Amino acid sequence: MGEQQHVKFPQEVIDEYAALGIDIVALFSAGHLGSRMGVEIVEASADRVVGTMPVEGNTQPYGLLHGGASAVLAETLGSVGSMLHGGSTKIAVGVDLNCTHHRGARSGLVTGVATPVHRGRSTATYEIVISDEEGRRVCTARLTCLLRDAPAATN
Repeated sequence: MGEQQHVKFPQEVIDEYAALGIDIVALFSAGHLGSRMGVEIVEASADRVVGTMPVEGNTQPYGLLHGGASAVLAETLGSVGSMLHGGSTKIAVGVDLNCTHHRGARSGLVTGVATPVHRGRSTATYEIVISDEEGRRVCTARLTCLLRDAPAATN
């Protein structure tokens, strides 16, 4: 996932995780599944997370973007936002995801933008809007994550 080295993070986030010796690009990535699907995080903060995913390779038998692929993109972006909201002392665990699919996409890239609906001490909820290259809404999703205490570091 070398492409993700160009993710824009707020400086205070970079500083917080650097002080802990944590690679934030790896921590706030799409993971193995997202990597296989071509998900790329472009911008990441607790206020807004943006990512892209190719339609090609992520389609169902009719040649349309698979709804599950949209769900992977949505959960990835909402989880990254939740983790950034929780900070280095918390981990975010998805507990509810819903997706409404508005239109099909057959080619190109889709872009997801996650913005917070609720950011509390124990949960965070993000709305994720996924659009095609013409700016047409393909999917609207909502993800709620439980914020748990991060495990203590062991040396």
